[in-house]
Amino acid sequence: MSLEIRIATSADAVDACTVLRRSIVECCAPDHRHDPAILEAWLGNKTPQMVACWFTSPNNFALVAVDAGVVVGVALLTRAGKLALCYLLPEAQRRGAGTALVEQLETQAKLWGIKALQLHSTTSGQAFFVKQGYTEAGNVRSPYGVETIFCWKALDPSCLVAGDPQVDPKRKRFCNCNGA
Repeated sequence: MSLEIRIATSADAVDACTVLRRSIVECCAPDHRHDPAILEAWLGNKTPQMVACWFTSPNNFALVAVDAGVVVGVALLTRAGKLALCYLLPEAQRRGAGTALVEQLETQAKLWGIKALQLHSTTSGQAFFVKQGYTEAGNVRSPYGVETIFCWKALDPSCLVAGDPQVDPKRKRFCNCNGA
């Protein structure tokens, strides 16, 4: 794999949209269970026009993973500290692209002064995010009808206090230290 991670541009929107849609349909089947209503809701905003808007928003930082000239992954961080997207083509999984995307988003979050990241993981992505150091903090139903796992990760050691799962795994508590 000749992997390149770079900032996404609106010119990447069509290819990134393909990554999102294929990843959801093919890799997240255990989550949507091929339910047409769930798929329609989940894929509804995954259009090239919407993806281009996400990429150009000053409130977002978006990356693409490119292998041999092909976009194989897409990830997006919001200024609010949410890792909103992290999707790979099925054939790009378990080859380092996801880890590289998350690491670069975390670096950007630190540059923005974000102390902790949060995300809603599918069960399909759960093991990946745990491996990246994210702590599970309960289940949340998505607007499109999929049960997700709320996860977070402290980027600043001041977020780690007694009772936090990264210090005390028996107690689950979300660090909300990004607030003003």
